[in-house]
Amino acid sequence: MTSDMIVPPDTVSLFDYERHFMTRADPAVRAYVAGAGADGITQRSNRDSLDRIRLMPRALRDLSGASARSELLGEALDYPIIVAPTAYHRLVHPDGEKATATAASLTRTWMTVSTQASVTLEETAGVARHPLWFQLYMQPRRDDTLSLVRRAEAAGYKALVLTIDAPVNGLRNAEQRAGFRLPAGVSAVNLAGMEPAGFLPARPGSPVFQGMLRDAPTWSSVAWLCSSTRLPVLVKGILNPDDVAPAVKAGARGIIVSNHGGRTLDTLPASIDALPAVAGKAAGRVPVLMDGGIRRGTDILKALALGASAVMVGQPVLHALAVGGVAGVAHMLTILQTELEVAMALTGRARLTDIDRSVIWTS
Repeated sequence: MTSDMIVPPDTVSLFDYERHFMTRADPAVRAYVAGAGADGITQRSNRDSLDRIRLMPRALRDLSGASARSELLGEALDYPIIVAPTAYHRLVHPDGEKATATAASLTRTWMTVSTQASVTLEETAGVARHPLWFQLYMQPRRDDTLSLVRRAEAAGYKALVLTIDAPVNGLRNAEQRAGFRLPAGVSAVNLAGMEPAGFLPARPGSPVFQGMLRDAPTWSSVAWLCSSTRLPVLVKGILNPDDVAPAVKAGARGIIVSNHGGRTLDTLPASIDALPAVAGKAAGRVPVLMDGGIRRGTDILKALALGASAVMVGQPVLHALAVGGVAGVAHMLTILQTELEVAMALTGRARLTDIDRSVIWTS
């Protein structure tokens, strides 16, 4: 991979970026980036469920002064599109997360930087010109978690995104078959020097209940985190509406409906199918975002109609970064922005506040 990649001229949609990525990437890297939990049922469902939803157009509406701008957590948001946290961008580009942040800034897009980024959170912040969020996994030692939080605060990050749906890794069989291992020079640099998860002695049988869950966080851990930082905390990985109340009680300032891109527990519901009930439980107390399967501007419109304030986009960022570098990611995000505006115009919605369930076709 080089930093002077050229976007292929036939690349006009996010699916084109995925197609080019799948033909160009190293097979093991391809298996990691595309990896789904077990049989990939949830990952496919994220797309299938979005595709099943139909839109209801409105004709000859007044679209003067149309805009996709909004506000989220007190910050102006040009488009309801945020780069989702994904690990190890240097797997597909030598500049890693710095390249992604540069592209996000060029398109006025917010970016969420992963705990498992392959570039330090400070270096990434150094090139960003638009808000960054920091995605956090709770570490075995609270002091290490606090160290990450303080670094994010000092570097100017605007919020923390606490991922709660992966106390253990999902079983990504395609990745296992490909024998994926991180190559030399790519690592979770933000975690350097921190205590890893506890060593497990070799014993017969499954290791999961033999110590892997010893440091798994609970809602009290979320409350501790929220009380330990001045940054707003969003909880990522909620599908069950019964988890909304404990998240809000613990101090969460936002909820992200997500099934981890179908990479953890298989046969979970699609994010778009879980969204309405979660948004209904939130009832406007905190913003609700959605992550999972977004590939088109019409997907974004559907998520907004069903209760989301914004969506997050993950896998397509890595596809575009691998294929076209900074220019690829900027182009991919611009495609999404343009498609959203087209979808808004053709359904007669001049502003995000005009988007409600009436934009969904019901027969």
